[in-house]
Amino acid sequence: MKRPLTTLALILIAITLSSPLLANDRYGKQKVVYHINGDDAQAQVAALRNVQNHVNAVGADNIELKIVMHGDGVSLVMDPDYLEGTKMKVANGTSEMQARIAGLKQQGVAFEVCANTLKGRNIPRDALYDVEDADIVPSGVAELSRLQQMGFTYIKP
Repeated sequence: MKRPLTTLALILIAITLSSPLLANDRYGKQKVVYHINGDDAQAQVAALRNVQNHVNAVGADNIELKIVMHGDGVSLVMDPDYLEGTKMKVANGTSEMQARIAGLKQQGVAFEVCANTLKGRNIPRDALYDVEDADIVPSGVAELSRLQQMGFTYIKP
């Protein structure tokens, strides 16, 4: 009689250990803000990869994740066709970058853009990929501070 119980116990342990809930138990609910203020396209792609890995590890239902962009970081969502007439050096919002952003947004990731940067660098809102009025914050750096005061973990990739 001991053998069937032992086998059953081992099966239950194996099911429990292979459960995707294990990662969620490890990490719990998280609030995170990623800070992007550089215009290097490779670094931006790497940052978005970090964000995706973070969501994968914690689970989209267990994370509130925001990406705050200011200064050169706004190039992440800026369409290259709109570069002329602005004070930006580059615009990295290509179709490939837009696809990455859209995929993250579908998982609940929020992208926030600094209004000071838009004004100071003459960037029209039309130049930005999928940015609504609600996505524009008065000040990128002030928003980073506000989110940290609200319990968001700060990450600078």
